[in-house]
Formats: sequence, C-alpha cells, structure tokens
Amino acid sequence: MLKIILVRHGETDWNRVKRVQGGSSDTPLNDIGREQAKGLADLLAREKIKAVYSSPLQRAMVTAKEIADLHNVNIEINPSLREIEAGELEGILSADLGQRFSDYLFDGDNMVKIPGGESLPDVQERGWGFIKKLSAEYDECTIVLVSHYFVILSIICKVLDVPLKQINRFRMDTGSLSIITIDGESLWLQVFNDTGYMTDELRKACSSYPRSL
Repeated sequence: MLKIILVRHGETDWNRVKRVQGGSSDTPLNDIGREQAKGLADLLAREKIKAVYSSPLQRAMVTAKEIADLHNVNIEINPSLREIEAGELEGILSADLGQRFSDYLFDGDNMVKIPGGESLPDVQERGWGFIKKLSAEYDECTIVLVSHYFVILSIICKVLDVPLKQINRFRMDTGSLSIITIDGESLWLQVFNDTGYMTDELRKACSSYPRSL
C-alpha cells in the first residue's frame, strides 16, 4: 500500500490579506509560514519517508525543505503540483473581487476556465495524473507531496469520488497535512487538514483561509 502525505505550504503574507495567489505568484513564506513548516517537519518526524516532491513555487519548496532535511532525502520538483493558474485574477485582493475566488470557477453547475488561467478539471487532471504516475512507481512506502489549496483538494475529490463542484464544502488551512492511501484500485482518505502540531501561540497567530489560495 502506498501512503501519500499531501502537505499544503505554510502561510504567506498574501494568504494573510486574502490576495489571489495562483501559480504565477512566487510569494515567500512569512514568519508564521516558516514556523508552520518546522511544525509539519516535527509532526512527520516518525514517518519513514522515502521521497519528497514539491511544487516549483518557493512557498511550497521551503515547506518541503524542512521535511526533506529531517529525513535526509532530496526534494523532487514537479510542475504538476503547481497551484491553479489564476489568470487575470492573479494578485487581486479577495475583497475587491466582489465574490469568492472559487465562484469564478463555476458558471452555474458548469466549470469554466478563469480568463487567462485554468479550470478545476485542468488542475485535477494534472494533479491526479501525477498521483497515478507515483502509484505505478512506488509501493509499500510513504511519500510526501507539498502543494497548494486547489491541487490538493482536487486530488481529494478524486479519491472520494466527489464532484469538483462540491469543492467549496471543504476547508483546508495553510500548513496542514492530509493523507491518502492507494492499494491497487482501492483509495482512502485517512487524514484531512491536520494541524495538530500547532502550539496554542502559533494557532492564535494563524488565520484560517477556507477558500483562499
């Protein structure tokens, strides 16, 4: 059985102010995000991790480095883990959008591409394609993927056989981990949005971003 730990990167200043932060924004972790990355590494200290993969964006790579260094493995960069391309909405404050960013991904029950960007099916296709590639390459081990909000949630929707139009019913924090397992054709979601490593002080300092990038 393959165990895949899906890690959402730590907090950035853009997360804090709820600015659209898609695949074309290479924003760094802030102080809280760096503490979250260290906390995630500590939480995973007892795991026997064989490989760590990361999005090419620095907020993911810095988070991944904390985990990889602790387990003495190299980070493998893969563009399939990059956040959704937000196109014309990149960098806009959520307050200025007039609605949630995720609402731009739907036209009624139909999923649409963001102008100049991607659609959720685009993101799910590349994310799940990478999961299938890894499941053919690895077995009976644990690997870590450090990625982003919509990539991780689209993968989880696939595992649960939940339509992507239900994605707004999930809440996932920065600096969180979720775990899926794969055994042949059998898929399970074992853990979702675990932030159990946080101290009371760090938890108080953090904000939740249920629908932000």
